[in-house]
Amino acid sequence: MSAALRHYVPAEIQALRTWLPCAAGMALLIIGIERLRGDAQAGWLATACLLALILARLLLPDGRARHWRATDGVLATTEQSPAASPSPRSVPAAADGTLAATRRGLPEGIAGNHARLPATSALAVAGWKAREKAMQDFLRLLVTAALAVAGLGLGLWALLASGKSLYDLWSRAWLWGPFALLLCWLCKPAVAVWAAGRGDASLAEAGLARNRRLGPRIQAAGLHLLLHAVALIAIPVIWIVDVAISPGNALGGAIGDAFTLEHFTRIVAGEAFWTSTRNSLIVALGTTLAGLGLAIPAGYAFSRCQFAGRKQSMFLFMLIQMFPGTIILVPYFMVMKTLGLLNTSLGLILVYSVTALPLCVWMLKGFFDTVPKALEEAAPLDGCSQLQVFLRIVLPLSLPAVAITALFSFLAAWNEFLLALVFNTSNEMFTLPVGLASMIAATGQQWGDFAAVSILVSVPVVILFIAFQKTLIQGLTLGALKS
Repeated sequence: MSAALRHYVPAEIQALRTWLPCAAGMALLIIGIERLRGDAQAGWLATACLLALILARLLLPDGRARHWRATDGVLATTEQSPAASPSPRSVPAAADGTLAATRRGLPEGIAGNHARLPATSALAVAGWKAREKAMQDFLRLLVTAALAVAGLGLGLWALLASGKSLYDLWSRAWLWGPFALLLCWLCKPAVAVWAAGRGDASLAEAGLARNRRLGPRIQAAGLHLLLHAVALIAIPVIWIVDVAISPGNALGGAIGDAFTLEHFTRIVAGEAFWTSTRNSLIVALGTTLAGLGLAIPAGYAFSRCQFAGRKQSMFLFMLIQMFPGTIILVPYFMVMKTLGLLNTSLGLILVYSVTALPLCVWMLKGFFDTVPKALEEAAPLDGCSQLQVFLRIVLPLSLPAVAITALFSFLAAWNEFLLALVFNTSNEMFTLPVGLASMIAATGQQWGDFAAVSILVSVPVVILFIAFQKTLIQGLTLGALKS
């Protein structure tokens, strides 16, 4: 029974110990955003909420009274009547170590005479210590509840004093929401009884059973809460969608105040968009096929073959990835000019394939290392040549790895801007990133059209991720461990 008293902590307190620091981190982020926005009042209110969250976390009850009340076989309480108090001979011998530890925790004046204290006196002092620790925990509970009330008031004040935009509602919810949850949980009877130290072993066992039922629900709610915090990433996406469906070319304004498809209609009706899309598809697909055609045999050779310069070549591949692309920009331009490949899709395909080749080879080599060699050694016994072993055994087993490598090559070519801008000077050969940048002119910016094109450019990437989601997950986990 004493073990239940020592280990029982309400599930709400356990969750608050984790959630309050997360809420403090979000409050710190909101402070930085408000500073950038120039809203001094909101910044000071968020700072006050941050301090209240930190103090509330520091003052959460820790249940130290249980360590004094639950001994190794002796429940030290002073609520017993004198007649019911055990005699020194009735104290189990197993409690000697606990009583000695209790005496060591006495004030200095009493500790000097601890050897002459009978066991009943030690138990009485332990009960006094238990009441003192329980009172401290209960006071901390009251102070934390007062901080929750103050923080809730500050958060609601910030909500009423701010605007009604989507960001204002989201940020203010992170200021008053944690305090509302803190106050609600601290007022629960189970938490109050635990903090006051008035529970016994039976209540502790019931509390542990309650934790087993309530704990998974709180963990699931916390996971969804963290996912909601990550929703901050979606704010730029929501913003650009709103700009794309709003009339005019204004970047500001309320979200969802107007709706129009004029920007999408203008872009789709124009010939420049389809020309850039065709160029991007040709370059991205060509880069993917050429990159896989070079990286698959190279990765398999580095994985299975032992030849002179193997380690040095792999190190050279890694070394190439350390240099920025601007270093090779001028040499590539001179080579493309000499070969007459400027303003051609073939020149971009060759450059992109060579640029992405080192990383693709490293990725595929790691995946090929996970394929058991026993499968390759057994295939020649059935009459397979080395090429058939690779095509019929190794390559099918490595399809998830090939898929993620192909997606990496496609995205690298689809989103690349600098090389396409330097090697293509004709509008007829612009890819989508270069065509998108050409919409930002020095005389005027077409922000609505710019946002619409950005969404259209992102659609193929989203479709690819959704279509190959399972394959990508398998490919990301392959190569982590060797068989």
